[in-house]
Amino acid sequence: MAGTAEREIARLRLVAQRLCGHGHETAADAVRWLTALQGQDYPGALTSVALRTEDGSRAKVEEAMNAGEVVRSWPMRGTLHLVAAEDLPWLLQVTATRAVAGAAGRRAQLDLDEATLENARTVAVRVLSGGRQLRRAELQAAWEDAGVSVAGQRGNHLIRHLAQTGTLCFGPVAGGEQRIVLLDEWIPRGRQLERPEALGELALRFFRSHGPATHKDLARWTGLTITDVRTGVAAARPELATLELDGAEYLMDPSTPELLELYRERVAGVHLLPGFDEFILGYQDRRAAVPAEFADHIVPGGNGVFRPTVVSDGRVVGTWKHSGTGAKRTVRATPFTTFPAEVSDAIPGVYAALP
Repeated sequence: MAGTAEREIARLRLVAQRLCGHGHETAADAVRWLTALQGQDYPGALTSVALRTEDGSRAKVEEAMNAGEVVRSWPMRGTLHLVAAEDLPWLLQVTATRAVAGAAGRRAQLDLDEATLENARTVAVRVLSGGRQLRRAELQAAWEDAGVSVAGQRGNHLIRHLAQTGTLCFGPVAGGEQRIVLLDEWIPRGRQLERPEALGELALRFFRSHGPATHKDLARWTGLTITDVRTGVAAARPELATLELDGAEYLMDPSTPELLELYRERVAGVHLLPGFDEFILGYQDRRAAVPAEFADHIVPGGNGVFRPTVVSDGRVVGTWKHSGTGAKRTVRATPFTTFPAEVSDAIPGVYAALP
């Protein structure tokens, strides 16, 4: 990719993801627009959603979760995500199957055969039916009482498996911890889509909210096969715009270039993003936003733990973290090379406004 065109891709993504410009009215709208966003770092996920809303409130994100509008589960790639509640059932059907199959080896290592999994499912339905909500430890204790061992990683894997196969999900927050609920009770009006329709909707929503992006980006983001991706793209293509760069085709919402022109001044500014934000995680090829020579600064040693990032005019230029506690809490930012003066000067104010 050529430098200038590469950065323009990143700028377009900032407005497509609603990190710049007019934010969404509600947390549920923000999550629904993205379709799914990484949720393994719970505090960071709250900030990611809040950054995409007009009022920038983390409390409003948790209110949406408590109201059953936004849920947390493992719909794609065996990774926790936040999704709009009504989307979880069909996303599980279209994207979770490969992740479940891919974890067969791990289940064998943990001695979790089909009989054990079904026994755990039966116990979970019994103790959660009627709208009951349990802490993770409480559900695992119920399994132990029923003779289903949760030793080692067995308990955590059981929760994930039963979530991926449509029995459980994370519901309301109480005492700083999300409670586990039955999916069918917590989401009584979930959408059900036939697979071809689901593939088309998934492709359309991904490119609208993450574009410009490629087929490979969609495949990596969903964990779908390239055959399924092609099916989805074929259905979505009439409603998308395209651009070509270095022989690669990028798809996006037709309105995204207009939004960039409208909000280009904001895009050119400084933004602080939490680790695991979709601006970084939403793509197989991250070079538009993250210079390849600095990729290991964000994920040291490829350990899978993404650091919070400093973004300037669409390009990640450093990382940041909190320092101190309470009223004395401040931000410490580390540049990849050297921050320009205008970036250094802006960081404290951006941090002060961060949800």
